[in-house]
Amino acid sequence: MAEPVKGPASYFPSIEKKYGQPISHWKALIETKTDLKHMEIVNWLKTEHGLGHGHANALVADTLKGKKG
Repeated sequence: MAEPVKGPASYFPSIEKKYGQPISHWKALIETKTDLKHMEIVNWLKTEHGLGHGHANALVADTLKGKKG
């Protein structure tokens, strides 16, 4: 039996269903904003793309993991 997905990636199926874009789409957008802080990117996704806070936060956390110290 497969291990259940944990952490930010556990939000991915509902993000794709709700917003109609693959996760790769959102990650590509986030990659253009890596000069911003985590919460600045979250707020940008919420304001410019209409994502909810939890979905935006999960996408940013997963995309930036290991990239910022």
